[in-house]
Amino acid sequence: MERRRMDAALLVLFLGHLAAALEVPLDLPQPPTITHQSPKDYIIDPRENIIIHCEAKGKPHPSFSWTRNGTHFDIDEDPNVTMRPHSGTLVVDISRAKAEQYECVYQCTARNKHGTAVSNNIVVKQSRSPLWSKEKIKPIVVQEGVSLVLPCRPPAGLPPPIIFWMDNNFQRLPQSSRVAQSLNGDLYFSNVLRDDSRNDYICYARFPYTQTIQQKQPITVKVLNMDAINDTMAAFYNDTDLFSEEPADERKPSFLIPSGPSSSKTVLRGQVLEMECIAEGLPTPEVSWTKVSGDLPAKRTSFLHYQRTLRIVNVSESDAGDYRCTARNQLGSVHHTIHVMVKAAPYWISGAPRNLVLAPGESSVLTCRASGTPKPSITWAMNGIPIENSPKDLSRKVEDDTIIFTDVQPGSSAVYQCNVSNDYGYLLSNAFVNVLSEPPRVLTQSNKVYQVIKNHRALIDCASFGSPIPKITWFKDSRSSTLDGDPYILHDNGTLEIHIAQAHNSGRYTCVARNSIGIYENHVSLEVKEPTRILKQPEYKVVQRGKSVVFECKVKHDPSLIPTMTWLKDDGELPADERLIVDSDSLTITDVTENDAGVYTCIMNTTLDHDSASAELTVVEATPTPAVVYERPDPPTDLELTDQKKRSVQLTWTPGDEHNSPIQKFLIQYEDLLHHRGHWHNLTEVPGTKTTAHLKLSPYAHYTFRVLALNAVDFSRPSLSSRVYKTEPAAPDENPTGVQGFGTEHDNLVISWKPLSGLQSNGPGLHYKVMWRQKAVDSDWTTVTVANNSKFVVSGVPTFVPYELKVQAVNDYGAGPEPAIAHGYSGEDLPVAAPENVQAIVMNSALAEVHWDPVPFKLIRGHLKGFKVYYWRERSLHKHNPHHVEKQILTFSGNHTRGMLPGLHPFSLYSFNVRVYNGKGEGPPSPTRQFETPEGVPGTPTSLIVTNPNLDSLTLEWSPPHVRNGRITGYTLKYQQVNNSNELGPMEELALPANETSVTLPNLKYSTRYKFYLNAKTVRGAGPAISGEGVTIMDEGNTQTSHPIARSPSRHPTPQAPSVSPFGNVSSLVGEDGALISWEYRGPEKNVYVEYKNKNSEAEEEWQKELVNGSQNFMLKGLKGGLSYRVRVVAKGHHDQPPLLSEEVLVTVPAVASRQVDIATQGWFIGLMCAIALLILILLIICFIQRNKGGKYPVKEKEDAHTDPEFQPMKEDDCTFGEYSDNEDHKPLKGSRTPSNGTVKRDDSDDSLVDYGEGGDGQFNEDGSFIGQYSGKSASRDTAEGHESSEAPSPINAMNSLNSFV
Repeated sequence: MERRRMDAALLVLFLGHLAAALEVPLDLPQPPTITHQSPKDYIIDPRENIIIHCEAKGKPHPSFSWTRNGTHFDIDEDPNVTMRPHSGTLVVDISRAKAEQYECVYQCTARNKHGTAVSNNIVVKQSRSPLWSKEKIKPIVVQEGVSLVLPCRPPAGLPPPIIFWMDNNFQRLPQSSRVAQSLNGDLYFSNVLRDDSRNDYICYARFPYTQTIQQKQPITVKVLNMDAINDTMAAFYNDTDLFSEEPADERKPSFLIPSGPSSSKTVLRGQVLEMECIAEGLPTPEVSWTKVSGDLPAKRTSFLHYQRTLRIVNVSESDAGDYRCTARNQLGSVHHTIHVMVKAAPYWISGAPRNLVLAPGESSVLTCRASGTPKPSITWAMNGIPIENSPKDLSRKVEDDTIIFTDVQPGSSAVYQCNVSNDYGYLLSNAFVNVLSEPPRVLTQSNKVYQVIKNHRALIDCASFGSPIPKITWFKDSRSSTLDGDPYILHDNGTLEIHIAQAHNSGRYTCVARNSIGIYENHVSLEVKEPTRILKQPEYKVVQRGKSVVFECKVKHDPSLIPTMTWLKDDGELPADERLIVDSDSLTITDVTENDAGVYTCIMNTTLDHDSASAELTVVEATPTPAVVYERPDPPTDLELTDQKKRSVQLTWTPGDEHNSPIQKFLIQYEDLLHHRGHWHNLTEVPGTKTTAHLKLSPYAHYTFRVLALNAVDFSRPSLSSRVYKTEPAAPDENPTGVQGFGTEHDNLVISWKPLSGLQSNGPGLHYKVMWRQKAVDSDWTTVTVANNSKFVVSGVPTFVPYELKVQAVNDYGAGPEPAIAHGYSGEDLPVAAPENVQAIVMNSALAEVHWDPVPFKLIRGHLKGFKVYYWRERSLHKHNPHHVEKQILTFSGNHTRGMLPGLHPFSLYSFNVRVYNGKGEGPPSPTRQFETPEGVPGTPTSLIVTNPNLDSLTLEWSPPHVRNGRITGYTLKYQQVNNSNELGPMEELALPANETSVTLPNLKYSTRYKFYLNAKTVRGAGPAISGEGVTIMDEGNTQTSHPIARSPSRHPTPQAPSVSPFGNVSSLVGEDGALISWEYRGPEKNVYVEYKNKNSEAEEEWQKELVNGSQNFMLKGLKGGLSYRVRVVAKGHHDQPPLLSEEVLVTVPAVASRQVDIATQGWFIGLMCAIALLILILLIICFIQRNKGGKYPVKEKEDAHTDPEFQPMKEDDCTFGEYSDNEDHKPLKGSRTPSNGTVKRDDSDDSLVDYGEGGDGQFNEDGSFIGQYSGKSASRDTAEGHESSEAPSPINAMNSLNSFV
């Protein structure tokens, strides 16, 4: 087995040598070869810069160019695109542009003097992750047992998103043979259960390129049985979808998807075929698959989603045919047939065309063999130009997919492109033909040593290059004869093969390459090694749990090879467990457990081969033993102090009971009764096998000790304390740390340190010896003694001077060791100098850069913190702007000599100065300098007013911008119609001079609203616009006017020299579709236009153009009825030649009745509305009179008998009752009672004309009084709900009541 593996690997290596045989060394002339390019379909991340790869090699090194959408792409014209040096790779900086602008088709060209290579068409598209559309999803109520589909419908992204369903807790929803997600993301239920009720069915879409996840609104599903549906139907009727009202019985399967008995599917060769069948039914059906026209490809087929999906990878033409899915349950089955068609994009049959290296006078062929479905077409190009358009070459002949070269000559080198395409894709390959005359050279490394295992195949390389192609011969050792017979095999690429290598094949080999120009030799060596073999293999073992086991693996190998032993368990790595001990030739497992059972394999590897052997371990149960109780140990006892010295003592103790768990270690703690009474500190640890410890102590302390024992359970309780052991005082062993010097005033130096603790003092009377002196000055140390403090202040020192500092600990028994020297500075003071050579460079209208020279260190008088730039706007450079003084400060921390001033006002005069600052504060300012900012775009015009509205014109007046940012060069006015539905019409635009602040727009449409946009301009461009609206007044005659234009002084065309017109017989014919203009033309110019304008318009620029090239008649459409137009035909030549004009004809369009009538402006509609309003007013007056009529009638008596103290009379101004008026909150009447169900019951006094107006016996007298008793009340009166019972009688209700008596 191992022999076959190694032979296969060597064969692959051998084929690789053959593939590399035509590599041309880069130091030789050769056409370009593209080595790396971006994929054809290149999806980019819109958040990152776009990198389109194109790398190529050649001699000389090729130059690069690009096309975009088929036309030349000038990289230098686009500031966002750069090309990498010595490369064709483009880098698009999208920080200043949108990625959408670069979604194009790109192609790279690499050329040198020997030829041109082209890349594939690289289609750049940005990945998209659109948002989910907002939608309100109603709850879904279904009967138990029916089928259900929850739609996902994710937004379309590029590439498409990955769909999955989760709940509110981000847990995947469980799927089964009953519930499954389809390929399009929808969630299917073959039948629903009560357990499927939940309110968090959420569909998620993950977009892989941007790594974003979006979610659909949660879907609520409520599954009910029939009884529950009948009980809850009303509650869910208004806001739910009810899928079924019939009982769900057991039923045979039917397919939810796909629909119908059959369907078809097309897939491309090499892609993945996925087909799905999702069925519903009760009980849940099972799905199975078969291929009608053959067997399923077992190695490439898999079934997913509980057999619902059939997946076939790496599709081939043999996978075409009919596939049948069957859904079956206890009640029956259903089938669906899917017809699969396999198409194929072009693919290479024997590889892409390969480069040719030919010597002058040689012949060869270049082949481009490809296939596809449908059959692809093949086209050739040379150096990027179609070969039929390339220069003729007698040595070249093209025959379909082959180019034949005969007797090639120098200068015939070129790059040939083969393009193979069909409806499903294309292949583009570059292959060069390089005509060279070159002596041979051997590319294989000289004196290379080849090693091979005995009885294996040996391959010895002799990679060469030359033109003509060199002939290779081999010799061994003495070179007595060539190696061309058994056991040697010489391959075409020069490789020498020894099929079965033996020890005597070892030696020195010589490779000789020769052609007609020269000869070259190369020497290599071959070493044949002994194979690696396992002499003693591991054996099968049976061992009791808790015991140990040893597997042996003894190996023999070639002594010159370094072996490596590896052990595996069940073909995986050994567990990381300290019980498994690996030696050079064995594996030991201690304290074996059930988990250790398995197959153990030892593998011996060398650099050339390996050998392996395996054995199985079986673990059996050990003899039962009584249960063991483990507890923490008892505390140690009998603590004794011996071997007492000044700074050490020996502590001994007796361990307590271990309680079946060995003691691992002892922890010794101490308490210092002199300095820190009541606090125990860890001192040291010793192994659990020891009962003594040698303790190092500090002077001047009163020690007591205790010991704790630790086993696998926990620490023991502390032992009893030892007796007190007092150490003698001594001089300090260490000095304070953290010594530093700084100043709080300009003439002081504060020296601080971290004081020693009581245990570190080593004795009584601790104090500190503080020493200082100026650095870099030959002076003596100044010394003071400080006690009970951690700092000392030195006064009267120079400002900001470096000092050397020392602090030494001293007690009554002596001084500590010599202290280390620390460094510090005395106090800072304000700087005394300002930066010099201050100047400003204006970058643009809002940004300037300030420069200055650094301030000398001595003049800063402190730690340099940075610089502050004070700047303020003196005034605007515009004469109308006021004076501005508002200082601003920008701080630049650190040692800078420049800084940027952002956010400046355009077209302004600025002043500024610079100051240095240190830890104390700022220094004096530099001399004030000034600079001017250039113009910018102006602000919004201050006002825009529409005045003087007329039938067909409006006048606009405006004020210049308050913020001009420069000199106003003019205004741009845009306007458009706004119809009754607020839709905007076409935009018109006018350019206005800077000195105008008003304009009149004539020829507007009557009774029409217009929207206006006005902005000002400077030399830097247009500013933001101010908008306004205006309406022309109504025309009683309903007259239509022409297209709106701005009134401006008439401008007549400049007189020109008479010229002979090439036009003749210009005529017009007006019909329903427009005006047909005809003419005769005899001129050479190709650009011919029909121009027309309103007869009453005098402006020359109002001519409207229609291009009519190649025709002698044209239909003018869109002319307005009732108007006359001047029409002419124009021919235009070069820009420097005047146009040729025909004679003008006058076209009159007859007026027609308007088909679109604004109903709001029609007289009959206005009259009808007025009549209805008058009728309503009369009915309201009648209601008011009847309600306030004099005399008592039963209603009045009943009201008097039940007088409500809070009842208020009707309001005369609005004909409503005070307390009965209904507000927006539907509050109940005062004094009424509101039941808990939200209804309001009327009292007996709650009578109204509405209630009694519907009675059958009630009549009015001639004076309008009510005759007779109440005939009855409305049947619904006592059951009226909430807001209905609290409503006051409205005028409309009163009208209805009156109508019942008339």
